[in-house]
Amino acid sequence: MTDTTMGFDTLAVHAGTAPDPATGARQVPIYQTTAYVFRDADHAAALFNLTEVGYIYSRLTNPTVSALANRVCALEGGAGAVACSSGHAAQIMALFPLMRPGCNIVASTRLYGGTIQQFTNTIRTFGWSAKFVDTDDLAAVEAACDENTRAIFCETIANPGGYISDLPALAAIANKVGVPLIVDNTTATPYLCRPIEHGATLVVHSATKYLTGNGTVTGGIVVDSGKFDWSASDKFPALSQPEPAYHGITFHTALGAMAFTFHSIAVGLRDLGMTMNPQGAHYTLMGIETLGLRMQRHVENAQKVAEWLEADPRVEFVTYAGLKSSPYHHRIAQIVPKGAGALFTFALKSGYDGCVKLIDNLKLFSHVANLGDTRSLVIHSASTTHRQLSPEAQIKAGAAPNVVRLSIGIEDVADIIADLDQALAKASA
Repeated sequence: MTDTTMGFDTLAVHAGTAPDPATGARQVPIYQTTAYVFRDADHAAALFNLTEVGYIYSRLTNPTVSALANRVCALEGGAGAVACSSGHAAQIMALFPLMRPGCNIVASTRLYGGTIQQFTNTIRTFGWSAKFVDTDDLAAVEAACDENTRAIFCETIANPGGYISDLPALAAIANKVGVPLIVDNTTATPYLCRPIEHGATLVVHSATKYLTGNGTVTGGIVVDSGKFDWSASDKFPALSQPEPAYHGITFHTALGAMAFTFHSIAVGLRDLGMTMNPQGAHYTLMGIETLGLRMQRHVENAQKVAEWLEADPRVEFVTYAGLKSSPYHHRIAQIVPKGAGALFTFALKSGYDGCVKLIDNLKLFSHVANLGDTRSLVIHSASTTHRQLSPEAQIKAGAAPNVVRLSIGIEDVADIIADLDQALAKASA
């Protein structure tokens, strides 16, 4: 069941799954198997030639993992999706069919610190590069695109500051220069935003975060809109030209809207091997069943906590877009009408040392390098997730030394505020 005309919460429970045909099991079984028996030699040949869809080897496809990919695809309104081992793996999987040595991406300066590191240093080992631009400066985004640009990359709600990207404007630039817009939708989830409806070509997720919601899984998802014309230019030969590993098949010609997804499985997972395990996929499927309920509570709590912090004299500023004082507040109605998410930062007047004292004195909040859990989480980005960046880059990314990042959970909001209050008292003493 993947009928995207159904409501979000119905899709969250049913999309991509059905009772197990062999046993009638209602929950998706964990298919903990490496390989699958072929009916006969012709069946095996058809699978390996991509002329028949089925299961060969769990590095490529697995029924539990496929159910997860199909569910997230339905929630995002995509044509196809692939699940992989982590959010970082999803980013590489998204870029892999697009890039060649010498190619670049234009990326937002407001990204998760690990993504900035991946794009600044690691992808250079592939001969790729990234140009970081303030995506609020649309003229700068367009100016940064050149003949070697293969994608524009941003986050819907930027980590750590909670800034909201102008997805339709960025999609218009991407269309103009003939490249896909890739949107990391981890912090918004499809409950708050479906980037494909705003012009995105590809959507990536760290399933580790809100999709699973309970801190038990590392995983990633790439969803393809199926709307990009990979054959409109010679920029994307992996999809628009013959693939020698499959007897010269041209993915876009043969598979149309599913070209990117099939390439990601048949080439990306085959050769990069960044496979999601079936038990992790099972946990994420169960988490998604309550995604809408959880996100509603996350947003309600975050709004109340942000308003309380903004009114506190010990706090210098709060970045939550749900506040009327935020320069991104006007984007909520268009981009995230159900709310501005549950991730944001606030700055302490007591500076770096105050941040350390705050972290050490919080009791309900968990001090972890994660977000999107049912529990409220806290981290000092400048000394952890964004530590590898220069001070200037930290500030640009919204992770200055006096800034703390909060991921607001679904606990009773009075308890969340009480914990912050007592820790702020110690941090400001």
